[in-house]
Amino acid sequence: MVCLSDTHGRHAELDVPDGDVLVLAGDVTRRGRPEELEDLDAWLAELPHRHRILVAGNHDFLFETDPPRARALIRHATYLQDAGTTVCGLRIWGSPWQPVFFDWAFNLPRGEALRRVWEGVPDGLDVLVTHTPPRGVLDRTSRGQDVGCDDLLEAVARARPRLHVFGHIHEDAGRVERDGTIFVNASSCTLSYVPSNPPIVVDL
Repeated sequence: MVCLSDTHGRHAELDVPDGDVLVLAGDVTRRGRPEELEDLDAWLAELPHRHRILVAGNHDFLFETDPPRARALIRHATYLQDAGTTVCGLRIWGSPWQPVFFDWAFNLPRGEALRRVWEGVPDGLDVLVTHTPPRGVLDRTSRGQDVGCDDLLEAVARARPRLHVFGHIHEDAGRVERDGTIFVNASSCTLSYVPSNPPIVVDL
C-alpha cells in the first residue's frame, strides 16, 4: 500500500514508489476544477500500480458540486464516497467527510451528522481511507490543537481496520500503530504547501 494525501495538484513533483495499491486520501487538487482532475487522471494513468484508490478532500469541490462529472474525469482510479471495494483480497472503504472546516467541501457538523456517516464503516475492514483524521491520532495542528473527529475514532475502535489512511492536517504527517491498527497521515504537502513529505508505504 503506497499512501499519499494532500498533494494539492503537485502530484507530479512526488517520487512515488511502486506497489500493489496506491491510496490517495483527498485534497488532490487546489480547488477541484475539471482541468485539475484531468491532469490528475493523466498522471495516474502513467503509474505502475495495479490498483488506485481515491477519496476526495475539502479542496476537491467538483466531487461535491457535480459528482457525475468528477467521477467521469477519473478513469484510472476507483473513487470511494461512503462506499467500499475489494482489491488484492483487501476490503477497503472510503469517505471524504470531515468536521466543519471553514467553507470548504464535504463539511459536516460534529455530532449526529458525522456519526451517521461513520456508522456506515463496516466491521472487518482491512483498509479505511478518510480525509479527516480521528481525534487524537496524527491530527495536531501547528497551534497544538487536536482537530480530528471523535466519532470517527469510535468507528475505528469498532471496525478495527488493519490500516487507516487519512491526511488533512499537513503538519502531523506520519505513521503510528495503536490497538492493532496502523494509522497513516499521508499528507504530501507541508503546512506551506511544499510537496516534500514522501509517500508512506505499508505492507499488509
